[in-house]
Amino acid sequence: MLLKLMRTSLRGIIDSPQTVYTSVACRASTMSQDLVARISELESEVERLKSELRRRNATDEDSVDMNGSKPSVTVDTEGEKDGKSAKKGKKRVQERPFDFCVHPRRHVALRLAYLGWGYQGYAVQENTDNTVEARLFEALLKTKLIQDRQSSNYHRCGRTDKGVSAFSQVISIDLRSNQFGGGLGVIAPSEDEACEKKRKPNAEEMPYVKMLNRVLPQDIRVLDWAPVETGFSARFDCQSRTYRYYFPRGSLDVSLMAEAVKRYEGTYDFRNLCKMDVGNGVLQFQRTILSVSVFPLQPSAAVPADPYDLCVFEVKGLAFLYHQVRCMMAVLLLIGQKLEAPDIIDQLLDVEKNPRKPQYSMALDYPLVLHDCHFEGLSWKREAEEVRYTLNTLHQQWTQTVIKTQVLRGMIQGLEASGEAPIPLQCWLMEGSRQRNYRPLLDRPRCESLESRIDHFVKRGRLEREEGENGEEALRRGKKPKHSNSPPTPTLP
Repeated sequence: MLLKLMRTSLRGIIDSPQTVYTSVACRASTMSQDLVARISELESEVERLKSELRRRNATDEDSVDMNGSKPSVTVDTEGEKDGKSAKKGKKRVQERPFDFCVHPRRHVALRLAYLGWGYQGYAVQENTDNTVEARLFEALLKTKLIQDRQSSNYHRCGRTDKGVSAFSQVISIDLRSNQFGGGLGVIAPSEDEACEKKRKPNAEEMPYVKMLNRVLPQDIRVLDWAPVETGFSARFDCQSRTYRYYFPRGSLDVSLMAEAVKRYEGTYDFRNLCKMDVGNGVLQFQRTILSVSVFPLQPSAAVPADPYDLCVFEVKGLAFLYHQVRCMMAVLLLIGQKLEAPDIIDQLLDVEKNPRKPQYSMALDYPLVLHDCHFEGLSWKREAEEVRYTLNTLHQQWTQTVIKTQVLRGMIQGLEASGEAPIPLQCWLMEGSRQRNYRPLLDRPRCESLESRIDHFVKRGRLEREEGENGEEALRRGKKPKHSNSPPTPTLP
């Protein structure tokens, strides 16, 4: 039955093609009319949006901002999906270049703390951007506190090496300020109309600590800031620097180390206890050590000489040479292991008898901390909220680390309780591999002499010889380092 109906309908279509054509034409005509109506509707909407845009531009001409520039406005003309109406225009203000000239600047000191274990050192380097200083300047630029490094009048107290941490690194720098009425360290903007419009009574200074800590990594914190005179330099005005090196007691003779370490106190030529940085113009190796000591951090009451007690080597000096503290600690560890006698320190400090450094490995980097940089007369300003924020961050780090430490201690105790003979806790704080047969320091091959290093860098053009005031030969720097906006900073260990 169904088949008969389909055949009948097919014959009707074949017999009357004119009817089919007429039907299709009618439908096409109806679609054309709808399309024309839709196009007309869209054209009207475009004209409405153009009119709205002209009206808004005319309004903006009367609302010029205080810097004398107009905001750039765009209108969103994307219609809704059903095509019946367009979305209302959205005003989006494009970011304008920040105008630093209308703001005062303030010369300040910032005190920083950082965990250096994951960084390639403090100072910016050519071959990596993974440094504390690189992260710091990223934060300073992001918060618009400086325009660029070159114009920021930047000085650092010193530069710590790869893996070295700091609790009190200090820098001096010019930061953007809101103190239009002046104040300690404030540098007024240039006198022009734009600046006059911005002038207002002094308010509370910008929250430098909070601004920077919100954009810095968690392992770099600004602790506080201090307003300083415009001539203040974190490098040249530092009165002393204190380092701490942490180490486990193990099988070391800590009492012998505490006695020997006093031989470092005083003013000596430390060329045998540092890495000679001749290529960067360091040609004088006399340094003054104000105080030095070795002591248990928290002595155990139950076990008087617990090998797992932590001890501290603390040294305070006016300034330090490249890797000086780590070389001093390396020799001290040899004394604590009774591989060297305490008088080895005296022999290394006698550069007339021993002008060339024996070849030996330094102590590892990660236990070393720049503990304090001392300045006279600074009034540090601390924000209570930021102290709590930093403490929470440190508490989190400490919790993770102390739990890992206890897990390892439990494994050690479990193995020691198994009946096997206990193995003494050896010293694992020296670079390089352990020697089976120890060779005394003074019997080892020697490094190049200072004179040989100088000749090497003169040939390379890093140093240049010239005649001094009294006709004597003098040396001066040849090529300047890449970052030469401030005087070269002494490299700290």
